[in-house]
Amino acid sequence: MGHPVLAFAVLALLAGLWAGLLRLGLPIPAGHTDLAELHGVLMPLGFLGTLIAAERAVALGHGWAWLAPAASGIGALWLVIGLPTSTGQVLIGFAGFALLGVFAELHRIQPSWHNAIMALGAVCWCVAGLSWLGGRDLSTLVPWLAGFLVLTIAGERLDLARLVALTARGRGLFLGAVGLLLAGLAMSLVTGSAGVRVAGAGLLGLAGWLATHDIARRTIRMRGVTRYMAIGLAAGYLWLAVAGVLWLAVGRPGDGRAYDAMLHAVFLGFAFSMVFAHAPVIVPAVLRVRFGFHPVFYLPLGLLHASLALRLLGGDAADSTLAWQTGGVLDEVAILLFLSLAAIAVIRAWRRDAAVTKDPGARTARPT
Repeated sequence: MGHPVLAFAVLALLAGLWAGLLRLGLPIPAGHTDLAELHGVLMPLGFLGTLIAAERAVALGHGWAWLAPAASGIGALWLVIGLPTSTGQVLIGFAGFALLGVFAELHRIQPSWHNAIMALGAVCWCVAGLSWLGGRDLSTLVPWLAGFLVLTIAGERLDLARLVALTARGRGLFLGAVGLLLAGLAMSLVTGSAGVRVAGAGLLGLAGWLATHDIARRTIRMRGVTRYMAIGLAAGYLWLAVAGVLWLAVGRPGDGRAYDAMLHAVFLGFAFSMVFAHAPVIVPAVLRVRFGFHPVFYLPLGLLHASLALRLLGGDAADSTLAWQTGGVLDEVAILLFLSLAAIAVIRAWRRDAAVTKDPGARTARPT
C-alpha cells in the first residue's frame, strides 16, 4: 500500500511546487485558475500530511490505518485535476480524522505523552479541514496547518528525548509551550492577530525546548548520516524560532511580505528541514528498502536554508522582488534535488540488495 500512497504524495508535492511558482508571479502555465490558491493545502496536507500519515500507518500495522494517507493523497490529486472542490475538501478533512483515529489506537496500545501530542497535531488538521469546509479563507487555516506539523514533529522528538533522561521539569516546559501554542490557535479563530501572537510564543518556546533537550545536541558530534540528521534538525529548530519571533511581532496580516516570511519560516525552514533530516529513517520504514546515505545530501540541505534566507532577508525584509523570486525558485530546486537524490539512493540500494539475493557471495566479494 505504501508505494501508491507515496506516489500520490509526490504528485501533490510536484503540483504544490508548480503552484508555488505561480504564487511567485512567474510566467508559467496556470492550469485551472485555483491551482495557485491550493499551494497552501497541497504542501502541508497533500504532501507532508500524506507522508506523516503513511509513516504512522506503518507504525500501527493495521490495514485500516492506510485510509488516512490514501484519503489525503487522493483528495489532493482530486483538487489538482480540477474536480469539484467540495469532494476534495471532504477527502482531506476525513484524512485528518482518520489520522486522529490512528493516534488514538497507538495511544491505547502505548499510552504516552508523545502519542498524545501527535494526536493533538491531528486535531489541528481536523480543525483546519472543518474550517475549510465551512468556507473560511485559506489564510485562516494556516496557523492550524502549522500546528499540525509542529506538534507532530515535536511529539516525535519528545519520544526520542527519553534517551537523554528527560526530567519532569523538562517535560513540564514542553507541555507549557504546547499549551501556549494550542491556546493561541484557538484564540486565532476569534481574535485573529492576537491569537497568532500567542501561538508564536508557543512556537518560540518549542524551538527553545527542542534546541536544548533534543538528542540531536549529542548526535551532531557523530559521523555520517547521524551527523547529517542532527544538522538538519538543528537548522529546522532555528527556523522554528524565527517563525515564532515573526508570529509574535506581526500577527496575521492578510497578505504581503511579512505574511510570506511568517509562513515559509515554518513550512519551508522548519518542516522541510525535518523531512530532509528524517528521510533516512522514514523512507526505509515506509518503502521497506534501505536508504543509502551519501554526503551529497548536504547540498540540497544547504541550498534549502541559503535560498530561504535570501527569500526572507533579501526579498521579504529588503522588499526586493528579484531576491524574493530567486530565493523561492531555489527553494524548489533544493526540494527537487533532494527528491532526486533520495530516489537514486533507494534505487541503488534496491539493486544492490537484489544482486545479493541472486548471488549471496556478491556482498563478501565487494571490496570494503
